[in-house]
Amino acid sequence: MVKLSPSVLSADFSRLGEDCREVLDAGADMIHFDVMDGHFVDNLSFGLPVLEGLHNALPHAFMDVHLMITNPLKYVKQFVDAGANCITFHVECSDSIRATSAAIRAYGCQAGIAINPDTPAECVFPFLEGLSLVLVMGVQPGHGGQAFNPTALDKLRKLRAECQRRGLDIDLSVDGGVKAATTAPQCIEAGATVLVSGSAVFCAKDKAAAVAEFKRI
Repeated sequence: MVKLSPSVLSADFSRLGEDCREVLDAGADMIHFDVMDGHFVDNLSFGLPVLEGLHNALPHAFMDVHLMITNPLKYVKQFVDAGANCITFHVECSDSIRATSAAIRAYGCQAGIAINPDTPAECVFPFLEGLSLVLVMGVQPGHGGQAFNPTALDKLRKLRAECQRRGLDIDLSVDGGVKAATTAPQCIEAGATVLVSGSAVFCAKDKAAAVAEFKRI
């Protein structure tokens, strides 16, 4: 079953808990929580206190935390303590990939690795064992509302083939420009099992209908 992970980057921050509860009640499988440090990407978002508050408001929600930061290893324990269920960091970060992945798992959290549009899928292959998720960016990280980059589809196919070759059960997630009527079916056909969508869900006039449209695919 393909899972839907609405990105809070597009939510109404004045009613973040209510927005997230609404999409979860409508059938979304998890909440995608984007963290930006203004260094790895040229934008700032939110961090530990917001995640902790959201986790306290929705203690049973699965928090899919995406760290778009330069030094994720430094913050692993803090994000786990704040409520992260899965922490995904970028293969392009400055920290050791193996050490960061191992630290996430050591704290009892699922580990994921993300790749930017200009990064080949093969860069993740050496680190697949032990991962729960690989996140393929369909846009340049840092800003919402960008158009989907179709190179993500080829990466999804390569990653799915490699996971199947090794017998690994890893979720393949895609983030950026994912729309229910257009790009989402293409991503699923290419191997995606998790769809991250921000504006298509949180900016919809009827969020529950938007979630339902994704779930019908």
